[in-house]
Amino acid sequence: MSETTPGSTSRTPVREIPANDIGGGLALLLGLVGLLAGIGSVVAGAGLRADGNHTAAATLIPLGILLGLASLIAMSGLNTIAPGEARVVQLFGRYRGTIRSEGLRWVNPFTSRDKISTRVRNHETAVMKVNDAYGNPIELAAVVVWRVEDTAQAKFEVEDFQEFVATQTEAAVRHIAIEYPYDAHDEDALSLRGNAEEITEKLAIELHERVQAAGVRIIESRFTHLAYAPEIASAMLQRQQAGAVVAARKLIVEGAVGMVEQALERIMEQDIVTLDEERKAAMVSNLMVVLCGDRAAQPVLNTGTLYQ
Repeated sequence: MSETTPGSTSRTPVREIPANDIGGGLALLLGLVGLLAGIGSVVAGAGLRADGNHTAAATLIPLGILLGLASLIAMSGLNTIAPGEARVVQLFGRYRGTIRSEGLRWVNPFTSRDKISTRVRNHETAVMKVNDAYGNPIELAAVVVWRVEDTAQAKFEVEDFQEFVATQTEAAVRHIAIEYPYDAHDEDALSLRGNAEEITEKLAIELHERVQAAGVRIIESRFTHLAYAPEIASAMLQRQQAGAVVAARKLIVEGAVGMVEQALERIMEQDIVTLDEERKAAMVSNLMVVLCGDRAAQPVLNTGTLYQ
């Protein structure tokens, strides 16, 4: 059983709900009719006062003024909602809903209406220098495509949802960078350079968890810059080149062994020459030198025997 401290209250997170709004066309028409009626009443009252009917004038003039003021106040509740926009409605500090319907809409004129864009946005981080999983300093930057899904959370749950997204994006990128190496030593391990798609998916998942409190949905995320830091770039380039040379030599040796094996099998099948174990070893050695060497072979004519 959980205990609560006396005087403490648990706050329920605010979630978006539709506002009680109506079409603005009818409201505009009624407001104009009321305004014209108020002006007409004031004009009629002034005419009656000029004719000496002060009692009727004293009734019509205040009534017309009140009707005109009420019409103006009512028309202040009109809002023009453009595509990709929403209005967060508050009444005396309390959240009363969100207007998402496009066009001219009307709500309680005593409410405040804050505009929030629901269009797709992107945020690109600056190039950051961090250490990868192996401790190597690297530089990386990312771009995140996002949009506001819950306007109430974006408005009330965080101080500034745009700054919140920017800060959490940089934090997520740094966290992903220190979790994985730039280049993995193990072929089965994930690396930032070799597994960009998998890493960006993990980045999107982490970003979604981080910005969920702000009512924001992450649409896409990807790295825009990824490189070793300048102070170790030359050393890492030499390492990559050495790795490429080793990989190429490995393929060459594997191919050479296969070719030597095929050559020996063909010689034995066609009974071209009888080779003992020592002659086979010499032939294998010569073929491997020719096939694996990076220079053209220099032929040597042996006029004697293998044993002389």
